[in-house]
Amino acid sequence: MSEPYLSIVVPAYNESGRLSSSLEAIQRYVGSKPFPIETIVVDDGSTDGTVEIASRQEGIRVLRNLRNRGKGFSVRHGVLEARGEMVLFTDADLSAPIVEAVKLLAGVV
Repeated sequence: MSEPYLSIVVPAYNESGRLSSSLEAIQRYVGSKPFPIETIVVDDGSTDGTVEIASRQEGIRVLRNLRNRGKGFSVRHGVLEARGEMVLFTDADLSAPIVEAVKLLAGVV
């Protein structure tokens, strides 16, 4: 894969209940775009199955905080590790639907 144009960072803390469906939605979005996208899940010291769920998804890079450091720390961790020219972060519950990202990217893509 060539260098990603867009990196999607997903901070996650004990999100095993909803992460699988959210990552599937993100992967559908990624697959519909004509440019390379990387997806990064930053586990914030979860004690449930968050890491295992994220690790099972193909094409997802998982970063781990050794202990719970908070959402801001996790977003920063993901952004600093991102390789894309553009970086977008979204919550694990997709409260802002990933398909709406096109509106954010409209002026630059």
